[in-house]
Amino acid sequence: MPRTTDGDGTPVPQRLLAAATRLFAEQGYDRTSVQEIVEAAGVTKGALYHYFGSKDDLLHEVYARVLRVQQERLDAFANADEPIEKRLRAAAADVVVTTIENLDDAMIFFRSMHHLSPEKNKQVRAERRRYHEQFRALVEEGQEAGVFSRATPADLVVDYHFGSVHHLSTWYRPDGPMGAQEVADHLADLLLRALRP
Repeated sequence: MPRTTDGDGTPVPQRLLAAATRLFAEQGYDRTSVQEIVEAAGVTKGALYHYFGSKDDLLHEVYARVLRVQQERLDAFANADEPIEKRLRAAAADVVVTTIENLDDAMIFFRSMHHLSPEKNKQVRAERRRYHEQFRALVEEGQEAGVFSRATPADLVVDYHFGSVHHLSTWYRPDGPMGAQEVADHLADLLLRALRP
């Protein structure tokens, strides 16, 4: 049975994901071998295959772990006892911040999604669709209540915002002129301005 932690208590699956994320970001998914991942994580191939069935499973988990966090947070915003404008703005800013906090994961995913098996690709698309549909439901709720304009269809508003979010990994730099929250505030404000009646 593989060890579940290293000397500092870091669980092996987390070590494998950290090593894979770093290597995929530096070298690309297709140019990273399983051997390089296990050497960087300080484990054996047996340990990798104990926790992940394949390199494809690692790629899927790199993205899925971020999406799980984002979905949990969106669920909380959507169900909060707050006005719709406040809930949508919080959700819009949060997805920017959590994407920036996991920029390597986002970059790897959008650069390497085509490497996923058809089954994993379908699963990821379904998970993303669920997130986008829930986000769109917030926009529609505000439109139906008359808080947001109906001039632009909710689908287009959501695509506009997520186009900006998905593009973050191509230009955002942690040492740049704006911090994550500042970028998030600007993009959330743009979204709300686009929805003003």
